[in-house]
Amino acid sequence: MVDTHTHVYLKEFDEDREVVIERAKQAGITGLLLPNVDLDTVGRLHELCDLHPGYCLPMMGLHPTGVVSSWKDDLKEIRSWFDKRRYIAVGEIGIDLYWDKTYIKEQKQAFIEQLHWSMEMDLPVVIHTRDAFPEVFECLNSVGVHNLRGIFHSFGGSREELEQALQCENFMIGINGVVTFKNSGFRDYLNIAPIERIVTETDAPYLAPVPFRGNRNEPAYILCVIEKLAEVYGLPVEMVKKKTSENAHRLFGFHFA
Repeated sequence: MVDTHTHVYLKEFDEDREVVIERAKQAGITGLLLPNVDLDTVGRLHELCDLHPGYCLPMMGLHPTGVVSSWKDDLKEIRSWFDKRRYIAVGEIGIDLYWDKTYIKEQKQAFIEQLHWSMEMDLPVVIHTRDAFPEVFECLNSVGVHNLRGIFHSFGGSREELEQALQCENFMIGINGVVTFKNSGFRDYLNIAPIERIVTETDAPYLAPVPFRGNRNEPAYILCVIEKLAEVYGLPVEMVKKKTSENAHRLFGFHFA
């Protein structure tokens, strides 16, 4: 199994981070993919990846909720890191209009600029979208979505939004603990997405799956996501593990240890 989206470098894991990572390994997780959030998280991200090279793998980007008045300078500093270190993707980037619409114009500009980075460096993008599906596609289409590859992270949208995402042939659908929630209606139509387009993630420490909902999430809980996907697709659990791991390997262009 691969956790394609986890934030185990955050302060929520300061007391037991190494124990959490060992539990992930014991659960059969072969790689943890770590998206950056903003300038404040860069140091934590790098420190963890340096402690676990080949297992904790970094992405670099500016999360949409990190787009504030200083966004241009922040983005310049984020971009400079690509000249200093190796990253597996540009992420986590996108548009989030759930919390605040103050910087909607700036979020779009920052998103588009980072999409251009992915094309220049031939890296996948990991896209965060919340209450912003039309705006995300406006930006994707403005740069040419066919020039991009990546993941629609934490998908939980409508059938129409899933169909639109699936039209982006080079993109995977990231599924996490939300799929286990009783009110997650997208389970009813998720299987219109071929299993070959699905990757698994936790978004830890957020969105813990049932039966851990309400608690801190962690990578080892990804098995709950796998088991629910097995129900949705009518496939054996081991087959879902194999397929989703292969999808992650194919997207990121290498195999995990």
